[in-house]
Amino acid sequence: MTNNNIIYKSTLAPPELSDFVDSIWMLHNDAPDTKEVIILPDGRIDLFLSRSATEPFTMRLMGMSTEPDQTSIPPHTLMYAISFRPLATEFVLQQTVSAIVDSAMELPAGFWGFTEADLEDFDVFTQKAIQKVTEHVVASIDERKQSLFQLIHAAAGEVSVQALSDQVFWSSRQINRYFTEQYGLSLKAYCSILRFRASFEQIKVGELYPDAQFADQSHFIKAVKKLAGVTPKMLQQNKNDRFIQFSTLPPK
Repeated sequence: MTNNNIIYKSTLAPPELSDFVDSIWMLHNDAPDTKEVIILPDGRIDLFLSRSATEPFTMRLMGMSTEPDQTSIPPHTLMYAISFRPLATEFVLQQTVSAIVDSAMELPAGFWGFTEADLEDFDVFTQKAIQKVTEHVVASIDERKQSLFQLIHAAAGEVSVQALSDQVFWSSRQINRYFTEQYGLSLKAYCSILRFRASFEQIKVGELYPDAQFADQSHFIKAVKKLAGVTPKMLQQNKNDRFIQFSTLPPK
């Protein structure tokens, strides 16, 4: 899709990788001007390959976001990305991301064999990304953690820590310690982000009242303001397409 000179494409992960990858996408600011945007928390860890008219080719890994981030997309920026689900940090990337919550780290040149040439064709990049993720999935996956995330995502975050603990036979204290050490935030905070992300589609079509994921209108407005910095109504208006993930939602 194209939005104010922002060209965006996205493809979902194949089913066999859906526990680890949310999507693979590209963004191109096809304009001579800088685009001011706000990046909203969405519960993903992103691996970016990018270059622009003013910045050289770089690769970065961005950790979990817990607050809206106002940033700029330089002129003629081309960005390809793999959006990982949390389970990938341990069983694909094999590292924690707690040190880069609300921030990013630069990856070494040649990481996973990616180079600037991979920015030439999005479809080719997508196939390579799928291949690289497949190659790096570890042989032995902790089924308890896999079940934990499957339950969280199936409920779009609308599930208590105790309910999860009961279903995966893992104490609440241990689950929260795992989240803090691995991702830099609590399970409760992560579930709040997922509930927020799940509300995007209803907000975009003007449904500004809470669904089952929020207790009442006050709770809904407070949750959206905390993670977007604005009310649901202001997010729905999305002036100048500044909320980038909201702008790139496909139409219903």
